[in-house]
Amino acid sequence: MTQKTLATPETIAGIAVPDTGLARAATTLVREAADDTVFDHSRRVYLWGMLQLAAQGQEADPEIAYVGAMFHDLGLTAAHRTTDRRFEIDGAEAAYGFLRDHGRSADEARAAWLAVALHTTPEVPLHLPPEVAVVTLGVETDVLGLRLDQIDPGLRAEVVAAHPRPDFKKRILHAFYEGMADRPDTTFGTMNDDVLAHFDPEFRRADFVRVIMENAWPE
Repeated sequence: MTQKTLATPETIAGIAVPDTGLARAATTLVREAADDTVFDHSRRVYLWGMLQLAAQGQEADPEIAYVGAMFHDLGLTAAHRTTDRRFEIDGAEAAYGFLRDHGRSADEARAAWLAVALHTTPEVPLHLPPEVAVVTLGVETDVLGLRLDQIDPGLRAEVVAAHPRPDFKKRILHAFYEGMADRPDTTFGTMNDDVLAHFDPEFRRADFVRVIMENAWPE
């Protein structure tokens, strides 16, 4: 795995990356667990999310926001994944434990848990505190291109110069698939089953209507 040297303190597109022991430990943990695609994506999610919050006149605790962003795809990595629960929960649990281990309160750690756990649940996180919403805002910008026009082109260029996107669309889809292929049942009710269906022609989605109609209730 290619290692990167990150200068601190660091400001990208006007957004300061937290220069604290907690943030540096989070960077190291994710850098060691993830490849360049997931690592750079996670850093961009923090930057996009904070830029989107600023455009809305909001701000978030930088450390909580940074851990949420950096850990949001950690459940896809070999070192932090399970085979029996959603990858979002794997990352959320890691974020919660990490923040508690580094002295943040249970409520603060819970905000990061929610940020990671809900980042693939459309709309709901945007109605929660900014420490939760920031991750979804960043993910939707980086992966889906939503609200991209709300970020100045010069700032967009700074972010991508610091954390490039070489063939990102294909690479992140492969990362999703590799992180979920052996736990297909965990994608039921989420957009993640689209990824499995794209890569695996034999994948069969669970049908919500059939689950209702064919369950154990007699009527």
